[in-house]
Amino acid sequence: MFDNYEKFDMKANPKNPGLVGLTTLVGALEVWKHKAKISKVNMKGIKSPYILLANHNAFLDIQMLRYITFPHKMSYIVAIDGFLGRKKFLESIGCICKRKFTTDPYLVQHIDYVLNKQHHILAMFPEARYSLCGTNAIIPTSVARLVKHFKVPLVILKMKGHHINSPFWNLRMRKIKGIEAELKCVATKEEIEEMSIEEIDEIIQHEFIYDEYEWQKKNNIKVKFPWRAEGLHKVLYKCPHCGKEYQMSTSGSTLKCNACNKEWEYTELGELVAIDDNTEFSHIPDWYEWERSEVAKEVRNGTYYFESPVHVDMLPLDKFIPMGKGKLIHSLDGFKLTGNFEGKDYEIDIPASKTYGVHIEYEYLGKFGDCVDLNTIDNTYYVYPERPDFSVTKISLATEEIYKLIQEKRDSK
Repeated sequence: MFDNYEKFDMKANPKNPGLVGLTTLVGALEVWKHKAKISKVNMKGIKSPYILLANHNAFLDIQMLRYITFPHKMSYIVAIDGFLGRKKFLESIGCICKRKFTTDPYLVQHIDYVLNKQHHILAMFPEARYSLCGTNAIIPTSVARLVKHFKVPLVILKMKGHHINSPFWNLRMRKIKGIEAELKCVATKEEIEEMSIEEIDEIIQHEFIYDEYEWQKKNNIKVKFPWRAEGLHKVLYKCPHCGKEYQMSTSGSTLKCNACNKEWEYTELGELVAIDDNTEFSHIPDWYEWERSEVAKEVRNGTYYFESPVHVDMLPLDKFIPMGKGKLIHSLDGFKLTGNFEGKDYEIDIPASKTYGVHIEYEYLGKFGDCVDLNTIDNTYYVYPERPDFSVTKISLATEEIYKLIQEKRDSK
C-alpha cells in the first residue's frame, strides 16, 4: 500500500559494524556516570558468533550493550523508528531494521549473514519495546525457534535500574547510581543442539523475569526529585478505589484520581502510599497487573471495544509522512485503521490472531500525544487517538489478552 513512497529496503544485508571504539566510549561514559556494576557468568571461552538477548527498559540499554560486548563486533535489531533522522549512522554500525510485531521474511537471512558470514554477535531485544512498568513483557516462542535454528551459544544480558533511572512513562533522567548488568551464557552451542525448542523457551522465559521496583527497594535506591510521579498515570490509568478509567493524573510526587479525589504519594523508594492510609497497591507492577485482569474480563465476556477518530503519520522509510485524519477500531478481531489519503480511501486490517503485542508511545515526540504504533511488513503507522477518554496502555493490555484468548481456544481444539 502507498507504493509511490520509498520504503525501507528490508532485503539489504547488514553492513560490517563500524565505529566500535566510538560507540564503546559512549557506553563507557554511561557506565562511569551511573557507577554500573557489571558481571559476567559462564562467559569463559564464549566467543562470537552468538545470539545475545537483552531486556529493554530505556535507551541506556543500547549504550550498555556496546560497552559490555567490546571488543567484539555486534549487529543488533532495531525498530524502524530508531532510524528516524539517523539511518546512515545506524546502518554504518551494523543495525538491522525491523518493523515491530511483524513476521519479516528477511530477518532470518540477515541473522544468518551476521552469525555465519560476518561471525559477529547478533543482539536483539526480544520484548520488542520498553517495559511500561519495569517488569518483563511477552517473549514469543519464535525466539526459541530462532536460537534452535542457528545452533550458536545463547547469551542473555539482564540490566537492572534502567527503568528506575528513566521510566517509559517519564523519560527524564533520575541520575541513578549503582545500576547493574549481568552477561550470562545460559546455553553453549553443544547444549543448544541437544535441547528442544520448549526447553530453550523455558530458559529464556525464566531468565527474563525481572522487577525494577523490587530491585529499587532491595538496593535502597532513592529518587528524590520532587517531580518523580509525573507521567505515572499513563500506566496506572484505572482507579482501584472507585473503578473509574482515564481519570488519573499526576503532579509532583502525587498520583490522584479526579473522579473520587483519592490520592497516593509516590515515595522516594518507588512505592505508593495512599493519603487516607488505605493503600490498595503499594507495588506499581501489582496495580498494572490488576488493570490487566480488569481488561481480561472485558475481553473474555466480549465487551472490549475501542473506537476513535485519529491522526495518522506514516513511516515508510526514515521520515514521517502526515496522512491526516482517520478512524481506528480495536476489537476482538484486531485493529482496523481507515481513512482517506491523497484522495484515495484506505483500510488497514491487522488480525488479532497475528498480534501478540502492540507498541505504544506516551506523548510521542511532543506532537499529538499518546499513540499506537501499527505495523505491516512494508509500512508503519503512528496512530494518535483524539478521544478525550482513552488509554494506550489499555489498548496494549487488551491486545495481549485477546491474543491469549485466541491461543487458548486453538489449544483446546
